[in-house]
Amino acid sequence: MSRLDLMGCKKRRRGERVFRFRTFGENGYPIEFDGSFLENVKALLELGQPESSSCIGVPCWSFELEINRQPPLHVLLYVIEEPIETSLSRHCRHCLYVGWGQHLICNKKYHFLLLSKDITPASLIFNGDSIDANPMKAKLNLMEAHGHTMHGVFHSNGFGHLLCINGLESGSDLPGFQIMDFWDRLCTGLKARKVSLNDVSYKRGMELRLLHGLAYGEPWFGRWGYLFGRGSFGVTLPMYKKAIEAIRGMPLTLLIHNLGNSSHEVLLIFSRYQSLSDHTLVGLGDLLHFMLELTTHVPKANFVDSYYSPSFLLETACRWSPKRVEMATRVIVEALKRAEFRWISRQEVRDAARAYIGDTGLLDFVLKSLGNHVVGKYLVRRSLNPVTKVLEYCLEDVSKASVESEGSVTSSSNLRTRSKITRAQLMKDMFCVYKHIFKEQELGTNTRFGDNVSLAARIILDSRHLIKEYNGDLPYKLELGLGGKFKVFCTVLLRDAVRCEWKTKLMPPYECIVLKENATVNELKVEVERTFRELYWGLKSFVAESVVNLNTSGSEMVFGLVEVGRRLVFEGSVREQGATARDAYECGADGGRVVDCACGTKEDDGQRMIACAVCEVWQHTWCVQIPNSEEAPGIFLCKRCEQVIMVQPSLP
Repeated sequence: MSRLDLMGCKKRRRGERVFRFRTFGENGYPIEFDGSFLENVKALLELGQPESSSCIGVPCWSFELEINRQPPLHVLLYVIEEPIETSLSRHCRHCLYVGWGQHLICNKKYHFLLLSKDITPASLIFNGDSIDANPMKAKLNLMEAHGHTMHGVFHSNGFGHLLCINGLESGSDLPGFQIMDFWDRLCTGLKARKVSLNDVSYKRGMELRLLHGLAYGEPWFGRWGYLFGRGSFGVTLPMYKKAIEAIRGMPLTLLIHNLGNSSHEVLLIFSRYQSLSDHTLVGLGDLLHFMLELTTHVPKANFVDSYYSPSFLLETACRWSPKRVEMATRVIVEALKRAEFRWISRQEVRDAARAYIGDTGLLDFVLKSLGNHVVGKYLVRRSLNPVTKVLEYCLEDVSKASVESEGSVTSSSNLRTRSKITRAQLMKDMFCVYKHIFKEQELGTNTRFGDNVSLAARIILDSRHLIKEYNGDLPYKLELGLGGKFKVFCTVLLRDAVRCEWKTKLMPPYECIVLKENATVNELKVEVERTFRELYWGLKSFVAESVVNLNTSGSEMVFGLVEVGRRLVFEGSVREQGATARDAYECGADGGRVVDCACGTKEDDGQRMIACAVCEVWQHTWCVQIPNSEEAPGIFLCKRCEQVIMVQPSLP
């Protein structure tokens, strides 16, 4: 096992171009995205900094992105080209889970990574032979790298998957919405076709797809156009919509009536936020929507953890990260609080803080900068003792003054009441409601009402695979007069050379072929062969033989015979048959697992499954009463085979 080591790549060369993070991917920046997806990727990589292939084993480029100029904050975007020969598996399980199993396997994948500051680039692991010994046999394993700030992967035909994003709660310098904005710009600029993601996001221990779905009627990723793509356990889009509507519109009075012992605590929460709202909160969706909206309006000064935000320290250049400065500020303020608002010497404060912060240089910097500044609700006072000639510090609580000032500014009693709600209290109340209704099943599993709520919540949680269609099958604008050139959209259909299943496979998406006005049909065939051979692993030896929907000879000119933007289907064959031809699709040569579960699932949806030892048909372990906490048995018989065996006459 060898590791991808990009540590040396972090040292940027002088004069290297720095790109703006907030506009990277917009049309015209850093390039004009006016070609196909693959052409746009190649054009973008020409501006990247090539990284040493001796330590990576596969082509890699990096881009330095500027998030803030003052204080300076940069992040590195790595783009790694993964040839199919270096993959651990040719087949993409993410394609299989979202229903793209009939897609042809592409020759290359492109990984776009924003590395987490807590994860070094060396954590990207290769499995296989030593890179130095045999680079082409090194197996790149990036699919399980979920600890990065962002990790997305594209197939060379423009279909892609967002594998993970990690925002502020995971220690990133970027909030989740900024990461998603960046990803969405990339997909739009590069002209991706469709992109999927597996929504497993959480907010303070609550499943965000359930919380946000009930509050807004769509998942959090719906803000960027990612909507229901495919459900697990047989969940369909109509089922998902009905489940959302059922719980969103559930009357709060009915919920309280069915909560039993927890009704008093939840009733207090309902009453508290009803008094804060300007309109009546009727259903559970109204309450959750109001609470989530309130989190964006509650002043940060009311959030205890934000008292230690050292923004004034960052106005001057320093060599420590904002997180380290914030931690040192927190430790020093806590040490002064333990002094019970009396004056203590600088050395005492420093010694108390050193128990938690070992960097004395950092402590000295923060102590020097904190003097006579407000940190949250405290004023950190610094003064020279006239007798001992020693610097001393103490805290002064200024929260009462700020509350009185806030009350004098606004005349709305509702706003004054809201100012008393801290974000910590708001999140605590939200989790309390979430826990009592969805987690602890206090609505009762033996009641019809409780069973309906649990079923609807389960349907929402099982709707994890989201898809956004960026450009679909024709991601190009139809343009005339391109300097003596015109566009034709082409795809291929494989002739029934080996297996009859070829005819039942879906054709790959149409690709835009740009031709000269005097190009012949034979020249178009050559260009179609080149394009599809470059894209797809199973078509490396594809030969176009005829045009299915056009009766013509090869010597005729295309222009005039075919109108601009016409869709053409080329039928042909793969000269090198065998493993390549039989296994050219993401689902594999045999179409993947044979799935027939009691929940209605007919294809692999990414959930844990088990196969019958007799008929080899797969079913969800959950659907055959095998809890997720238990290991699957070594031998399993489905009910159908078990019944057949039971009625068979016993051997003499």
